[in-house]
Amino acid sequence: MDRRQFLTTTAAIALGGPAAPAIAQAKTKIRVGYLHTVAVDGQIWTGIDRGNFDKQGLELEMRQFNTGLELFQALIGGSLDVLSTGAVLSNFPARGQGKVFLINDIEVATAQLWVRPDMGVKSFSDLKGKRIATATGTTAHVFLDKALRANNIDPKEVELVNQTMPAAVTSFVSGAVPAVALWVPFNVTARDKVSGSVKLADASAYYPQAAIIDGWAAANSYYEPNKETLAKLIKGWAEANDYIVANSGAALEALQKAHYSQTPLADINESFTAQKMFTSQEWKKMYSDGTVTRWLQQTTDFFMANAGVKDFTPASKYFDPSLYLQTIG
Repeated sequence: MDRRQFLTTTAAIALGGPAAPAIAQAKTKIRVGYLHTVAVDGQIWTGIDRGNFDKQGLELEMRQFNTGLELFQALIGGSLDVLSTGAVLSNFPARGQGKVFLINDIEVATAQLWVRPDMGVKSFSDLKGKRIATATGTTAHVFLDKALRANNIDPKEVELVNQTMPAAVTSFVSGAVPAVALWVPFNVTARDKVSGSVKLADASAYYPQAAIIDGWAAANSYYEPNKETLAKLIKGWAEANDYIVANSGAALEALQKAHYSQTPLADINESFTAQKMFTSQEWKKMYSDGTVTRWLQQTTDFFMANAGVKDFTPASKYFDPSLYLQTIG
């Protein structure tokens, strides 16, 4: 390089010109496990697509699972940093496995019970002695237990067939079982593939007793050392969440096109109306006044009673609202 080139180059660097290329900031990667249902991954995909997490310097490495049980197994095994799930959020953390720090929404009517009249099941009373397929320990199982008891049926009076949700719905469609407790969007298959199938009930009939909190948990070893990163995750989530609440039509259409192309928009809208979403500011009040803790606890009580576990961690200990309250101004 001659003297003239040297002077030109150094001057450009001093002025921040083209000879001084910007150094790209490395993004913090977070390994995220999730269920592919709008109530669980709606804010995630919206935030990714709209650049909300990118703006926080985060790169979400997404990994899809079929059930919350599989999600927590991966979290405990060390292959995930955080997860977003449904009812199981109130299960494993109560056993000391995972720290809950962020809530997505409340599932009001996402859990549903479908039956086949052609196999002799037209009402709750017909379920006695019958086989019901579901994924035990999940949102659908919590709802089913509430629904049976509300209709004077002891859960022991039916035979639960424990399967992954895709397998449970397949059993229903094939006629292996006359009933299935599921969550949306699996209702689309039960409705469309079985002529004459009937939705006997959904969880809205037992709200808020059967309300299910969806949300996020971090691995125990990840939570404390990475609170700064998790605060950034909360900020990105909040921006995406508030966009969906304020612009649900456009947000759902974008989700359907980019991530639910096999599901009609009408079914996506139906899934959305089966849940309750709140603005990030509205959530602050529910974090502060104990509402979220109480909802988590009622589901924890079901899981622990069902498993015969007496010594467990209450929601007031496994759920930490402080990070959210400090992050959301």
